[in-house]
This record gives sequence, structure tokens and C-alpha cells, in this order.
Amino acid sequence: MSVNTQHAQELAQGAQQLNVILSELQQQQLLQYLALLIKWNKAYNLTAVRNPDEMVSRHLLDSLSVAQYVEQYGSDWLDVGSGGGMPGVPLAIIFPQRKFTLLDSNGKKTRFLTQVKLELELDNLGVVHKRVEAFTPKRAFSGIISRAFSSLEDFTNWTRHLGDLKTHWLAMKGVHPDDELQALPEDFRLDSCQILKVPGCQGQRHLLILQRQE
Repeated sequence: MSVNTQHAQELAQGAQQLNVILSELQQQQLLQYLALLIKWNKAYNLTAVRNPDEMVSRHLLDSLSVAQYVEQYGSDWLDVGSGGGMPGVPLAIIFPQRKFTLLDSNGKKTRFLTQVKLELELDNLGVVHKRVEAFTPKRAFSGIISRAFSSLEDFTNWTRHLGDLKTHWLAMKGVHPDDELQALPEDFRLDSCQILKVPGCQGQRHLLILQRQE
């Protein structure tokens, strides 16, 4: 079995376990994205995960594990500190009707993301090379998501100006961040905490859903 066949099989089985229905095109795009990530990672240090065999579960399936929540909370999303494009790229692939803006301050990473957008022909994907504090879009995003970007306090403080009272903030975390929740700014509240079961991942995964309050 070639590595590509193995990756395709792992992706198909994992998506099924997550109740994410992939079209043939979406499966191809996800695997194409993975191939680009593996290729560019050698020079650009996009992810600390070096072993391509770990990337299906730790990057693709981990990103897809939040699909049902992204589906619930609107159609205009910001992925803050997107890095190598997780979770924004996989989510943009499976939700072509929703818009995803990928924001990162690292020029190498945004060059990679721009290449992904072009090669995968993702018209619903935008790439912004800026620090989050300097980013001033015309309107609030319906959802703001981050994966291992910063503490909850920094995540909410740095992105407060990018959302409004209707916006949902989704923070993807490992172990449940009790200490970080204690330090949450007063104008934010925890809506819910979801335990994510990611096929092939041994460690704990949590999704914290936050909203601003008046």
C-alpha cells in the first residue's frame, strides 16, 4: 500500500467517524493540501509534526473535528494565527459556501497559504499577512477560530475588535484549560465546552465556544 493510498484510507475512515461527508473532489483537495504541507514544511517549518503519517489525524482530522460547530455559527469565518492553514484550509474545502479568512503575521506561512489557495482553486479562501491587532476588516466576522494560537485571554483580547455580540469565538485546545478560563476577560463568557474525539489522536482535545457579553 503506497503512503498516498494509506493517507486516503485513513482520511476516508476518519471523516466517516466524525460524520463528515466528503465528496470525491473534497477528498482529493484535502490530500493535495496534505501533499503541499509535507513538501513546503521541509523548507518553511509550517508545522512541528514532521512525520507525514501523523499529519492525517493531527492536522486534517483534527481540523474536521470542529465541522459541526462551524456549520452552526455563520458563514464568514476568521482563522487567527492560521500558520500552515489549520483548521481554516480543511474547513474551507468542506464548506465551499462559507468564506474563510486566514490571518498570520509570518510571511513564509502566508506565502504557503496563498499557494494552497491557487493550487486548490479555493475561491472562498482569503489570506491576510498581518498582525491580528493591525487587521481591521469592514465588518465583524460571524465566527473566529484558532488552534493552539495563544491563551484564551490573549485570543479574546487581540480579536475583540474583529467580532460583535453575535460572533462566536472557537478555541481549539488540548487539555481543558481551567487556568485560562479563570483569566478570561470580563466581557467574554464561556458558551460551552465540547470534548472532541479525533480519530487517530491519543491526547485530549477540547473546543471552547465563547461569546462577548455587554
